[in-house]
Amino acid sequence: MNEVYQVLDDHFRTLIDPDAPLRKHWTGGEFGEGPAYFPAGRYLVWSDIPNDRILRYDECSDTVSTFRHPSGFANGNTVDRQGRLVTCEHRGRRVSRTEHDGSITVVAERYQGKLLNSPNDVVVQSNGAVWFTDPTYGIDDAKWGLKADSEIGHQYVYRVDAKSGRIEVVADDFIQPNGLAFSPDEKRLYIVDTGRTHVKDGPFHMRVFDVADGGTLSGGRVFAECNPGAFDGFRIDAAGNIWTSGGGGILCYRPDGVLIGKIKVPEGVANVSFGGPERNRLYIAATKSLYSVDLRTKGDKTV
Repeated sequence: MNEVYQVLDDHFRTLIDPDAPLRKHWTGGEFGEGPAYFPAGRYLVWSDIPNDRILRYDECSDTVSTFRHPSGFANGNTVDRQGRLVTCEHRGRRVSRTEHDGSITVVAERYQGKLLNSPNDVVVQSNGAVWFTDPTYGIDDAKWGLKADSEIGHQYVYRVDAKSGRIEVVADDFIQPNGLAFSPDEKRLYIVDTGRTHVKDGPFHMRVFDVADGGTLSGGRVFAECNPGAFDGFRIDAAGNIWTSGGGGILCYRPDGVLIGKIKVPEGVANVSFGGPERNRLYIAATKSLYSVDLRTKGDKTV
């Protein structure tokens, strides 16, 4: 077994290729985040937050270039069903969408007339609704965006209706909501809370909610605790297994919450994304570098 992998449950062996190496494609960032894969162009974009840029990795040429600078101190990114980039911007305190012609549309900027804190991570549902988290990390320190007070005074999880553009709070009991992702059938939504960064003995855990047809959430039990380290961004494969950043690299959980294995990464990891021609390549946005590893499972259709 390749020393990159740590098997904690035999099911993990069916998801990995034991001979597949952990590849380092690039290094030179300050804090990598928000990888998002564009299958039509076979490229990946990801954020380097403190350097105020979005980078682009070309899968065919194995080269990296600057996709956008300045980026509004971009953090989380995703690709919607129309192939458009959706981005969380710390400095702009907004969620934006890059249209096919390169123009930028503001998806969400205010709630009840007040500026958002600093949108962190985002997913787009199959019906076009945009869901995102809004902690304070981007306004806590100018290094991550800008130093500012929270106008809203709370850290919420939001949903933006695809037809009306109406923004609504879907979860209001998080200290610092962070990464989020839907299950393959979109009946469950997983959300990370990294509240311990701001509150002593606060959470470093992931919760799971039931999603109603109208876009409301219920439940919210703790799905998994991260120790050591903290969860941040994550993605879910087609079978519902969760691949998440955590202490020591990437942690893999079964849908029932059992930790089944780890992929060891030699630096801190913030987020991941599935990509590659077969969508079985897990891209890893680490602190300074971009890595990937090929798996025997494929990413869910949602991005």
